[in-house]
Amino acid sequence: MSSREEASGRLQTHGLTLYQSFEQAVVFILIGLIAIVIIAALWSLAVNVLLGLVLTSTFDPTDHVVFQSVFGMIFTVIIALEFKRSLLLVTERKETVVQARAVILIAILAIVRKLIILDIATTDALQLFALAAAILSLGGVYWLVRDQDRLARA
Repeated sequence: MSSREEASGRLQTHGLTLYQSFEQAVVFILIGLIAIVIIAALWSLAVNVLLGLVLTSTFDPTDHVVFQSVFGMIFTVIIALEFKRSLLLVTERKETVVQARAVILIAILAIVRKLIILDIATTDALQLFALAAAILSLGGVYWLVRDQDRLARA
């Protein structure tokens, strides 16, 4: 290794620079923490559904409040899974950073979750308009990024 590479901080460790090794360690810690969040959210969802539906029979899936609550919890798990998947791509070295497309998709999922759990009867029109504008904007950006990726591959 030349002194120039050492001076620039690019110490090689099994093909990775020092910073890439640090980045890899941070990503593994984040994946572990997200896995804990996913397990906790899944456990909470299972307990709420099983206790409410099976044991106490107070769970009424036709009640819109219950429906919103359950699907809000399901979307929380889905969002966490998508976030973990985007970090796993970094560990496989397919991507060096989390892709903008994955972040945009997670943001869209978060807004969809918000729309599902939102009580439209008590929500003012300005908030609904803001959520609609946000999801349309994110959809447009997602389309542009996806199109740019397709052109880069061609």
